[in-house]
Amino acid sequence: MFVRQAANALEILEYFARRLRPATPAEIADELGWPRSSTFNLVGTLAAKGYLYEQPGRSGYYPSPRWLALAEAVAGADPLPPELQRLVRAVRRETGETTLIATMAGTDAIFLCVEQSEQPVRYFAQVGDRVPVHASSAGRALLAQAPLAERQKLYRRIGFEAYSATTPMSPDAVEAALAEADRRGFHQSHAEYTPDLAGVALPIAGQPRRLSILVVGPVSRCLDRRPETAALLRRHLAALPEPMGTGPGLAAGRDRIGGAGDPHHPAAPASARQAGRGKARS
Repeated sequence: MFVRQAANALEILEYFARRLRPATPAEIADELGWPRSSTFNLVGTLAAKGYLYEQPGRSGYYPSPRWLALAEAVAGADPLPPELQRLVRAVRRETGETTLIATMAGTDAIFLCVEQSEQPVRYFAQVGDRVPVHASSAGRALLAQAPLAERQKLYRRIGFEAYSATTPMSPDAVEAALAEADRRGFHQSHAEYTPDLAGVALPIAGQPRRLSILVVGPVSRCLDRRPETAALLRRHLAALPEPMGTGPGLAAGRDRIGGAGDPHHPAAPASARQAGRGKARS
């Protein structure tokens, strides 16, 4: 479902974030290609609600601090731990590629924290961007944390659109990708949703919501480096305070013996693997 009026209200905020100076309703309409009558009505409504205010001399409207107050209140009630924000920055510095944290949002993965690569050619992403949960490594690292029954319900809601020749196009194909990631020790992607991009993702354990961390960039730089990138991610996740880090979630470890929850699995922390070997010897 897409509600045009709601989308237009948000697009006005994005418009001012790009413009960074006041604008008249006529300027907004012309630059966004909207009918002037509906633009005037929308601007008037937002001004009446206190989200826009008119500049002196009728020189245009600009967003009021009310947007910021609401955003800070919402973010403060469900913050991303500072340890994870530092993690994203550290991984981006070490890999040189765009790094982000995602969570589930319906049938999508939504980006909660993004650190952009500084390379001239890079994957450009913003907080709030979405990718299909089945057609991205970040999404599958989230899917893998859900029990099988929950995944099966979700599959019935996914349209399985073919974004590229490598997009998983059925529940069985997604489950096969999860199983392969379980054996490999990390989730990976190769132009499944966005052309010419390759990514590596791992789940983040110990959080009240399902999270994944993704490193992604051009195929030319990132495709062959995926195992190396996964090892780097595991190292950083293992250094997080307990109970954060890589835990059950690689290819539905809850549903398969030998999944990421298995202490013998390569995605498990070293301490868990050592404990597992001790149990095996005893």
